[in-house]
Amino acid sequence: MLDNLSGLIAKAKEGDKRTIAVAAAEDEFVLKAVQDAVVAEVMIPLLIGDKGEIEKIARRLDFDLSRVDILDNREGAAASARIAVSKVKIGEADGIMKGYISTGDLLRAVLDKDVGLRTGRLLSHVALFQSPYYHKLLCVTDAAMNIAPSLDEKVQIIQNAVLVCRNVGIETPKVAVAAAVETVNQKMEATLHAPALKAMNREGILTGCVVDGPFAIDIAVSRESALHKGIDSPVAGDCDVILAPDIEAGNMLYKALNFLGGAVSAAVIVGALVPVVLTSRSDNERSKLYSIALAACMGKG
Repeated sequence: MLDNLSGLIAKAKEGDKRTIAVAAAEDEFVLKAVQDAVVAEVMIPLLIGDKGEIEKIARRLDFDLSRVDILDNREGAAASARIAVSKVKIGEADGIMKGYISTGDLLRAVLDKDVGLRTGRLLSHVALFQSPYYHKLLCVTDAAMNIAPSLDEKVQIIQNAVLVCRNVGIETPKVAVAAAVETVNQKMEATLHAPALKAMNREGILTGCVVDGPFAIDIAVSRESALHKGIDSPVAGDCDVILAPDIEAGNMLYKALNFLGGAVSAAVIVGALVPVVLTSRSDNERSKLYSIALAACMGKG
């Protein structure tokens, strides 16, 4: 089991390196992240986009592209996304990374009913955090995809998080269903979903993890706080996964950990045929590199 995100670098190097298709690669922030990943030897890039612009940016970055494949596309970012998807479909790419393209346009290509990368599973955002204030890696989901997930969608979001956890060596992740309080309140949907998810877990419907809640964040991550409130649970104070009640709560927690909590993160979209990397301009350099490495680790068990 990994105890820090730098371990993703070593894991990504195991066996054959994965090829990640970068859709609309003509972006300085994205190419810098790809350059760092190439130097760290965690992936093989396949750059798709305006070759002239890609090469011009690479020169500014002193990024040697002599051994990097570039597919020249000057028909726009949406076309680059479709090409990236096609490369996955024919087995020439193992992941996709967002370049200078809107998330919506990229996901439209990924989810195209005829030629996309659908698996029948819900797509969700899974982020791993290394925080100086927590004793192990912590997963937060969903901070970027599903706005107000239903109970069934939360089941699938948990299953996606379990998949990511297993890829970093957490075999039976402990899932804390987050809410503002620890008691059921008919006006707070998260507190209604929590006992239902817990029951599914105990009945063997939701497997591969241990689910408990509802827990406020302090109960989820602090054993001392849990015991002070009289909560004795194997998940309380030792969770591996925090399931956010909705995208607003998830996004706030994600950004609070990164910008106020001194954490570093790695994140991917899962649920499609291959992982999708959506790095943000606000992500620091380490987080971008770790996100690429996490995508490269998926499927390496």
